[in-house]
Amino acid sequence: MSSLDFYSVDQEEHKLRGVTNWIVDIVVVIVFAVLLVAWFGSRAKVSGHSMRPVLETGDTVLVDRLAYELKEPGRLDIILYQTGGDEKTSIKRIIGLPGETIRIRDGHLYVNGELLELKDGLGEVVVPGLAENDIILDEDEYFVLGDNRDSSEDSRFENVGNVKRSRIVGKIWFRISPFVKLGPIGK
Repeated sequence: MSSLDFYSVDQEEHKLRGVTNWIVDIVVVIVFAVLLVAWFGSRAKVSGHSMRPVLETGDTVLVDRLAYELKEPGRLDIILYQTGGDEKTSIKRIIGLPGETIRIRDGHLYVNGELLELKDGLGEVVVPGLAENDIILDEDEYFVLGDNRDSSEDSRFENVGNVKRSRIVGKIWFRISPFVKLGPIGK
């Protein structure tokens, strides 16, 4: 009977080691993820309704600050950028790329004279603002719009204008809160 007791204790020890290893693995992965975000990314809190329905006021998102070190920002990327001389930032979607001509005519977006067809009504714009006339982007400029076109201060307006490449902080790629919406943010 003593060998049976020994076997039972050995099994319990083995289970305890397995659980301990599992917990250590999880802690290491979490620490590694936190360090990656701290070194190469940042967090941003969404304020305002300009990016509805994709992003809502109060959402917390992760910003990939390295994304544009390896490649250039692309059309429909959601970016965090500095709004001016102060430390304020804003989140918008890239519509126009460097060297392109942007125009809003009859409620629709045109890039280089071609209708830009976007899903979910993102191509419809009621207020054209400055884009009522052709806007020609310099080689380091991007034209950005909020997804909620009726409630967004963006490149259509003089106080925002085109976004210089040097003002782009990074690409919005993941929502971390609220928890029920946790996940990657696509185009």
